[in-house]
Amino acid sequence: MNDFFTFLILSLFVVMSPGVDTALITKRTISDGRKDGYTMGLGITAGSLVHTFAAAFGISAILMQSAVAFEIIKYAGAAYLIYLGLSSFISRKKKRVGSVETENKMEIKKSAFKQGFFSNVLNPKVAMFFLTFLPQFMKTGENATGQLMIMGIIYTFLSVFWFFVYVFFINYLCEWLMSPKVQRTMDKATGLVLIGFGLKLVLHKQH
Repeated sequence: MNDFFTFLILSLFVVMSPGVDTALITKRTISDGRKDGYTMGLGITAGSLVHTFAAAFGISAILMQSAVAFEIIKYAGAAYLIYLGLSSFISRKKKRVGSVETENKMEIKKSAFKQGFFSNVLNPKVAMFFLTFLPQFMKTGENATGQLMIMGIIYTFLSVFWFFVYVFFINYLCEWLMSPKVQRTMDKATGLVLIGFGLKLVLHKQH
């Protein structure tokens, strides 16, 4: 894998950035306790593993068919990361509405694990993220599937660690992390990192 340290830093930014997952875990933990919060965190990360498998085998198949097609995916991935970064600067009103709608749709599922799992697996933005994010760190000439699986598993472990820390300190972190000021700061920081990395990829590939 190329730039493994960069992969870890970017992954941490993405994992810790407040979003639908954080909102769902917060709501469930406050209403039903830490145990359900932990269970939901495991469900969400199990969903990440599903996306990892899909990305690993899908991208590997494309790589076997055409190196050019794979390069197109990488360029598209860089553009998507820039888009995600720019989106972070847009008003959070739309994001808050989306979070509430997602919560309402998933309310019918009583199991915390299922609620977290399906909210992640059925989110097309998560699928797109895995398909475009992970390939940027692949090392050419090595087992593509293996590399993608390792990165996806590392990302999943980082997610589990963060969700468990968050749920454990929910009374302290919730009020802080979910405050509009902190969310705006996190959005902007994550946005800048993603835009910077996306531009770095585009400029690097032009040489």
